[in-house]
Amino acid sequence: MITNDTLTTLKNRRSCKDYKPEQIKDEELEAILDAGTWAPTGMGKQSPIMIAVQNKEDIAELERINAEIFGKPGAPLFYGAPTVVVVLADAERPTAVYDGSLVMGNLLNAAASIGVGACWIHRAKETFEREDGKVLLKKWGINGNYIGIGNCVLGYAASEPKEGLPRKSDYITIIK
Repeated sequence: MITNDTLTTLKNRRSCKDYKPEQIKDEELEAILDAGTWAPTGMGKQSPIMIAVQNKEDIAELERINAEIFGKPGAPLFYGAPTVVVVLADAERPTAVYDGSLVMGNLLNAAASIGVGACWIHRAKETFEREDGKVLLKKWGINGNYIGIGNCVLGYAASEPKEGLPRKSDYITIIK
């Protein structure tokens, strides 16, 4: 089987659910965000945007909203990560969810490739449909008709992630 650094990263990436409080380096954040900009998008329209949040108060507010939506108020659903990259996409684009999902994938894989822990936290759609979510967007200077795609939490892993599950036997079908 063919292998290279990219394929190895893809196979070994795991969601990190336990972070050190130490903030990631600016150059690491820049590299991860840059990778997000290179995700494929429908017709090359680049419908997503990314908001990198490192302000503890705003992260706490995002986490509070997320936990309420999840039905577990006060739960630490961002696992103590010091950075949250919010991915939104232009709601007018028919490929918005796909475009934003590909950005999220690039963020996760780029983080893994440089030794930064990452995890996709859901409920961004519901967060930014709420009034308190819209208040955050306004605070951040984000205008437009956007749909929340995901929150990519980033930081240095405080513990080793779990082993990956074996791949299911019927994952692939090849028709020749």
